[in-house]
Amino acid sequence: MRSRSRLVAATLATLLLAACSEEVGAPEPEPPSVTADADPGSYLALGDSVPFGFRPAGPADYADPADFVGYPELVGAELGLEVLTTACPGETTATFLDPTEPDMGCHGAEGYRTRFPTHVPYASPEQSQLELALDLLEEHDDVELITLQLGANDAGVCHTSPGGCADPVEQEAMTTAAQGNLDRILRTLRDQGGYDGRIVVVTYYALDYPGEPAGIGVDLAGVPASHGAEVVDGYEAFRERALAAGGSSVAAGLVIPDDIHPTDEGQRLLAAAVLAVVG
Repeated sequence: MRSRSRLVAATLATLLLAACSEEVGAPEPEPPSVTADADPGSYLALGDSVPFGFRPAGPADYADPADFVGYPELVGAELGLEVLTTACPGETTATFLDPTEPDMGCHGAEGYRTRFPTHVPYASPEQSQLELALDLLEEHDDVELITLQLGANDAGVCHTSPGGCADPVEQEAMTTAAQGNLDRILRTLRDQGGYDGRIVVVTYYALDYPGEPAGIGVDLAGVPASHGAEVVDGYEAFRERALAAGGSSVAAGLVIPDDIHPTDEGQRLLAAAVLAVVG
């Protein structure tokens, strides 16, 4: 088995509070270790710019991927898991499988992977995110959780077509292709990767409520169940706060102004939604 049964429930805040509140006294001959678990387990975060933690910045600010904090880091801290984020800004469900397919800025001469470092390094420009995920599953036999968020950039690619993805037939073709790609990704993680642990597919929020999620009609929520995966509803995660701000996720402080990516608070809401399913 590549998964382990437990998910550590203690948060970093709790650990810090406990450490600060301990009484000072004579040391024991053999004091217990402050480390609750020397091998806490791993969490594999797959997807696009949202789990990557992307935010608009100048090229010099992209030099250190640790500066980009998405919901996977927050979830990993809460569960006490080492986070392995393979996510790449601009990734589509198609380029997750084959980097030569059209995308929204992950691959190619001007792509993010070519110009800037990612959280987990890729072996080569030709290596797909799926291949890297399989390598990590081979290297880490303690992966307890996988999250996957893809699909918004599929809509972005569709909107670059001559028809602007306005034709319902074109929209349906995009959705069908994305669903097929997601099915293949999940099946490969299970079968070829040998992973029988928890997989959670995270869907997208909307910029304006009520309105379409950022995936613009890419409905992937029906695919995961056939592979024993669960779904986190990103749309619902932002809905209440956005509606309280007049329907705008930007006005609610959840999406960066003049952009589509979550703010720190938006990432916290996505993390909370994931934890509500897996915690």
